[in-house]
Amino acid sequence: MLSTGSELVEPGTPLTKGMISDSNSFLLVAAANEAGAQAYRVPPVKDDAEAFAAAISDQLHRADLILTSGGVSMGAYDTVKEVFTEMGTVDFTKVAMHPGMPQGHGFVGESEGERIPVITLPGNPVSSFISFQNFVRPAIHKLRGLQGDDRPRVVAEITKSMDSQQAKRQFARGRFLGDGRVEPVGGGQGSHVIGGLAQSDCLIVIPEGVAHVNAGDNVDVIDLRGDIR
Repeated sequence: MLSTGSELVEPGTPLTKGMISDSNSFLLVAAANEAGAQAYRVPPVKDDAEAFAAAISDQLHRADLILTSGGVSMGAYDTVKEVFTEMGTVDFTKVAMHPGMPQGHGFVGESEGERIPVITLPGNPVSSFISFQNFVRPAIHKLRGLQGDDRPRVVAEITKSMDSQQAKRQFARGRFLGDGRVEPVGGGQGSHVIGGLAQSDCLIVIPEGVAHVNAGDNVDVIDLRGDIR
């Protein structure tokens, strides 16, 4: 697992203007380990094609799956796309979901027998985490030889009304109340608002085509803690 971006520094490093601490790699390594993988973190890589290519090449002989975050948004600096296009076959696309629209997936490696699967996630922390739950966790599950979906869904009554982008499926952070109800948490559902992610134990799914749900409506809920019934 590695994060990309010249603005990233290791946690604990004094921040200067325009710099931010790398949180995604720690978050995603923890999520991957919780999913049953043996995950390793690589220090953040700057927006430099040579440095990024070297970091990826170093992982090819040891990884069963390479996961990156950052550099996949439309208009983003093209280091990730440039390197993966040259080193393999990685497709970059948009998914009608919020948060987490820009995604990438494919393979990297010099030959057919040595190709390693790659999943590239967006750089915003919440987008990255929710994308992991939807795309990476199922891939880890399959690579482990397991069948079925290990993130059960339940139907619950939402306690507050919510608006949603009608053209996208929204995965809102929520807290399951244990009595068949779920409440949205955090100060908004923006992809940069990580406080709500720390408070949540589930994701409230509002399907595409739905612009609003009222308090008291039933919604699908994805269990993140493993014991919601």
